[in-house]
Order: sequence, then C-alpha cells, then structure tokens
Amino acid sequence: MAGKIITIAQHKGGAGKTTIAAQLAAAFMKRGWRVATIDADPQGSLTMWSVTRNHRLADANTLTHVQATSWQVRREAERLSQENDIVIIDSPPHADSEASVAIRCADIVLVPAQPSALDIWAVKPTVNLILREGKQGVVVMNRVVARSKLNEMICDKVAMLDIPALSQCFGNRVAYATSIIQGLGAVESEPYSPAALEVQALMAEVCIRTGLKKQPREKKAA
Repeated sequence: MAGKIITIAQHKGGAGKTTIAAQLAAAFMKRGWRVATIDADPQGSLTMWSVTRNHRLADANTLTHVQATSWQVRREAERLSQENDIVIIDSPPHADSEASVAIRCADIVLVPAQPSALDIWAVKPTVNLILREGKQGVVVMNRVVARSKLNEMICDKVAMLDIPALSQCFGNRVAYATSIIQGLGAVESEPYSPAALEVQALMAEVCIRTGLKKQPREKKAA
C-alpha cells in the first residue's frame, strides 16, 4: 500500500510552509512512521534543515529527503510513497504551474496562513488550484497570538473560504524556530512544550483526514 502524500502549499511567501513541513515530519518520525520529505522550493530551506539534521543525528536520522524541481516532484512523490508511510512536499510559492504539480499528487494539501487579512486574501489562488485539481485542502493557521481579538475577526474571514481550517493552529512560539536551527522538530527538542503539543494535535487531525492508521506499517524484511 502506498504511503500518504501531504503537500504544503501557499502562493504567498513567508507563511510558514517549511516550518510546518519540518515539524510534521519530525512528529511522524517520532511516532514511528517512515517519512520522506521533498523540497520543491528553490529557496531550499527544508533541504538545509535536513542537512543540519543529518549532521546532528548521523545514523540515528531516519528521514529520507530529496530536493526536486517542480517537474520531478510527481515522480519522486510516487517513488517515495512506495517506500515510506508519509511523504511531505514543501512546494514552491508564486508559480501556479509548479505548485499544481505538488498539489495534484497529494492526498491532502495544507495551506498555512498567518492571522492577517492580507494572508487570508493571499490564500485564494492556492485554494483555487486545490479545487481545480479536486483535492482535499485545509487551512492551517500559523503564528497565532493567544487571546487576541484579531483571531475572531480572522476566523470569520477563514470561514468564507472554500476549504475548511483545521481546529489546531501553530502559536507564535520561539520553540519552532529554535528546533529548526537544530535540525529537529519541537517534539524532539522540547517534547513537553506547548509547541510540541500543538504539532502532535495537528498531526492527529491530518491522520484523521487522510485515514492514516494509528500505527505505522510493518517494515519490510531485508
């Protein structure tokens, strides 16, 4: 059975695509799943995180990572999904044709957005791509400030989009940035922190929406 493919997509740069990709990858690995990541963003931030992770963990790092141009993404995603439980794609911003390749091969598309009207408006082109490809898409709110009156106003705008928002969001937490610098996820660097709990809750929602089993598949015998 092929693994699930999770694409992180957003036309607007700086929305937190790579942060969500890395944090989820680390959380799934800690759970025991076999995880692969694909960096299709020319900026290469997820690749730098992977390189840092390799240097830090050496043989203990179970992540499979590849860097791919947009037109290689589908081939790599299909190949890696045969060898892993989960494939996470960090797609490029701005380009419709390139992002659509990553969206087309996904089981679910996560669309990060910060709590501002500009960010929510910027989600629309990505949402249109998701709907055009007939894929399941959800908004993931990122860098949300706790107990802010702005949150209620933004929730109203998110509710007007053509795809739902996940109930779990990422707070505006230093733990996310510090874990990325270390080549880790918050579930590894600060496993009992609010950030780690947020990542675990987000992972649980993704599992429900994609039908991921509660336990990883058995590893094939050598």
